Amino acid sequence: MTLSSATVLDVLADPFAQGLMQRALLEVLLLALVGGALGCWIVLAELSYGAESLAHGMLPGLVLAPLVGLPLLLGGAAGILVAALAIALASRVRTVGRDDATAVAVTTLPGLGALLALSAETPVGIGALLFGDVLATTTGDLLAGAALAAVVLVTLRLAHWRLLAAGFDRGGARALGVSPLLADVVLLTLLALAVLVAVQGLGNLLVVAVLVAPAAAARLLTRRLAPMMVLAVVLGALAGIAGLYLSYYARVAAGASIAGLLVLGYLLAWLAASVAPARSG
Repeated sequence: MTLSSATVLDVLADPFAQGLMQRALLEVLLLALVGGALGCWIVLAELSYGAESLAHGMLPGLVLAPLVGLPLLLGGAAGILVAALAIALASRVRTVGRDDATAVAVTTLPGLGALLALSAETPVGIGALLFGDVLATTTGDLLAGAALAAVVLVTLRLAHWRLLAAGFDRGGARALGVSPLLADVVLLTLLALAVLVAVQGLGNLLVVAVLVAPAAAARLLTRRLAPMMVLAVVLGALAGIAGLYLSYYARVAAGASIAGLLVLGYLLAWLAASVAPARSG
């Protein structure tokens, strides 16, 4: 083995010699799998704003969880429930539309969470809640995330044709015995679970990137659902792994590095999609 090849192997292997980086690698691969598979449905169903709303609205629950001695996962679940209820209740006010109600909840709940995080008794810093810390992933976090991810993926597989029917022809779906409303509820529930999977690694502000960016990029490159999902998973995994390398060697935050590379991947996909038709024409 030459010196140059040995050096390259050392550069590639050194970051993952530590247990925390190995767990972080498993976490980003888990996020890529869930984000890629579910993200395609989120993009196709135009639920990206809903994903952002749920992620941001759960901040008070994330802050309160350590204050009362609960795991972040339970606090996040409670936060998502409160956010969904707040949006639903605000939407019932006749003078407030659904989008306006969502905007009010999205701005109010994160503000409340930030105020709660200023408490001297809060053991978790606001930075960790907002931007996550994938390098702090524990074995328990991985097991909990894997369990939630399994629920999401199995449900997507079982509901696949119903989601297809409701997503592409809502009127025709009823004739097939498929309820579009139920399909929407299933997607929103899976979205909430996916947010819980991702929030501990990427934080309250960056979690939407892994659920939207890879799928949006894949949609620019293919119109077929199966290849779109596979491509979204691959793009998410590549961004996650590259983000860990960038974090290790550049000494920058891992979550922000991953989110930035996910956005960069979307921009490159957009550029490739823009150039390809021009060449073919």
